[in-house]
Amino acid sequence: MKGSTHRRCYCRDPKTGKPLGKNCPKLSSRKHGSYSIRQELPPREDGTRRSFSRAGYESLKAAQADLDHIRALLGLAESDDPEGLAQIAALLEKVADEKAPLPDIEATRRRLSHGLDLTSRLTVGEWLDMWLAGKKGRQSAISRDESNIRVHLKPRIGDLRMDRLRVSHLSEMFEAIAEANVEIAEGNAARRKAFEDLAQIPWKGREHRARRKAMKAAIAEMEPYRRIVGPATRQRVRSTLRAALNAAIAQQLITFNPAAHVELEAGKRPKALVWTEERILHWKRTGEKPSPVMVWTPEHTGLFLDHVAEDRLYALWHLIAFRGLRRGEACGQRWADTRLDAGLITVAKQLVVDGWEVYEDDPKTDAGARTIALDSDTVQALQRHRVQQDKDRKEWGSAWVETGRVFTRENGELLHPANVTRRFIELYEEIGLPPIRLHDLRHGAATLAHAAGADLKGIQEMLGHSSITITADTYTSLLPEADLAIAEAAARLVPRTRAATEDTALASEPESDEVEKTDPEPEKADELCQESMPDRADPSGGNPGPGDPSAHAPLTHTAPDEESEAE
Repeated sequence: MKGSTHRRCYCRDPKTGKPLGKNCPKLSSRKHGSYSIRQELPPREDGTRRSFSRAGYESLKAAQADLDHIRALLGLAESDDPEGLAQIAALLEKVADEKAPLPDIEATRRRLSHGLDLTSRLTVGEWLDMWLAGKKGRQSAISRDESNIRVHLKPRIGDLRMDRLRVSHLSEMFEAIAEANVEIAEGNAARRKAFEDLAQIPWKGREHRARRKAMKAAIAEMEPYRRIVGPATRQRVRSTLRAALNAAIAQQLITFNPAAHVELEAGKRPKALVWTEERILHWKRTGEKPSPVMVWTPEHTGLFLDHVAEDRLYALWHLIAFRGLRRGEACGQRWADTRLDAGLITVAKQLVVDGWEVYEDDPKTDAGARTIALDSDTVQALQRHRVQQDKDRKEWGSAWVETGRVFTRENGELLHPANVTRRFIELYEEIGLPPIRLHDLRHGAATLAHAAGADLKGIQEMLGHSSITITADTYTSLLPEADLAIAEAAARLVPRTRAATEDTALASEPESDEVEKTDPEPEKADELCQESMPDRADPSGGNPGPGDPSAHAPLTHTAPDEESEAE
C-alpha cells in the first residue's frame, strides 16, 4: 500500500490569507516547516478508502520511523487474513483520530493472535471471562473460580485495564470486602432480632395480627441472610485471580502479577473439638458452637447409630462414622468396588454437586483413590443393606433404575448428596444430639481411630489425604478419656523417692508424734498409685439422654505402652 512523507509549512499569503503550501519560498531551508506522513489503509467494508495521516514531525527521520512502524503493524496480518487486516486498519484509524501514540508492535501481535479486540483496552473482567472459558480441570474447581469471579472480582475490579492493575487496587478491594462483612453481620443480626420479636407477638387478637403483618412486611424489606467472607474465602479469591493473571503473563499480555504481592490474613483451618459436657451446656445457653468443626464423643456416636438402626441408610451412616468416607464418596460407592467377603472397599468414584446438578467424578485427590479395610460390624451392616436393596429391586420390577451403587433411593436412582445431609440433620435432631455436620462424622472416624491406637500415617491413608499435615492439624481430636490416660502415663514416667500416696495416707491419720513415719516399699507404692487412679475417665462428654452408654461406643482409652511401663 502506498505511503509517503512530505514537508510542509503553515505560512499564508499576506494578501489573500491562503496557505502557501509547497510554494512557500522558505521551504528551501530544512529548519522551516515540519514533516508529515500519510499511509494508505485497507478499505472499509463498504469499499470506501481510508488512510492514516499525521503531521508535526520535526525531522524526516522521525517521520520515516513512524511510517515504518505503521507498515510493520499492517504486516502483522497475513495477506489471506482480511479480518486481521480490517482489525489493524480500524486500530490505526482510531489512533489517528485520537492523536494517540502508535501501539506497540509485539503487544498488537499478541492481542491479534489471541483474538482480542485491537481497538479496545483489555480489562480485568474481559480477561477473567476468557481465562475461565478456556480453563480445564475438575468441574468443582471451575465452579469455585466462576463464583469468585462473578461475586467478588468482576464487580470490584472488572472495569480496570489489565496493564494498569496494581497491588493497591487489590488491597482496596479486600478492604472493601472486610467492610462489607461488618454490614452483613449487622444486617444478619437485625433480621435475626426481627424474627425473635415476631415470635413474641401472640397470634390471636386484631391488634396482634396487625403487628405481625407489619413486622412481616418489615422483614420482607430487609436484606436476606448472607454469609461472611472469611479469611479462607478471601485467600481463595486471591488464588483465583493469581492463577488468571499468571496465565496472562504466560501469554505476554502483562508482565507483573499484583495478586502475588497483596497481603492477606492467613486462612487457618478450623480445629476440630469434641462435644464435652461443658461445651454442650454453653451451646444450649447461647446457641454458639465452640468451633465450626465439632466431633461427637463415642457415646454420642453410639446413641445416634442406635437411633438410626432401622433407617434405610443405616449402613451409610455406619460406614462414614467408622471408616471416614466423604459424603460424595459414600453416595458414589459402587458394588463393583465393594468386596464384603474380603472386608475391603475401593473408593474409585464420587458424586459431586455443582449448583444442584449431580455428576460423577474421580476422588478429590490422587490419594483419595484408596482401598479401606472394613471391620466385621460394618461388613454385616453392608450385607443387610444389600439384602434389603435386592428386595427393593424385586418390588420395583421394571421401574427399578440400575445404577450399580451401594446406596440409592428407593427406586435405585442416585442419591443426591444434599438430601443425604438434610436427612442426617433430621435424624440427630430427633434425639437432641449436639449439632455437627455430616462431614464431621469423618472427623469423628479419625478421632476414634487415633484413640484406638492408629498412627497418623494409617489415618491419612484411611481418609485419603494427600498430605499428613492436613490429617495432623485438622482431622484428629484427642478424646478426654485418652487425654487423661496420657496424662497419668506421663506422670508415672518421673521416678519419685516419695510416694504420691503418702500425703494422702498421712492426711487420713490423726496427728501424733508417736506415729511411726516410714516410706512404703516402691512396689507397694506403685500398687497404691494405680489403685488411686480412675479405671476409666468420666465418659459423660455431654450425653444427651440418660441411660447406659450405647453398645456402639467403642473402648477408646489408651494404656501406657510397654516401654513406658518397663522404665
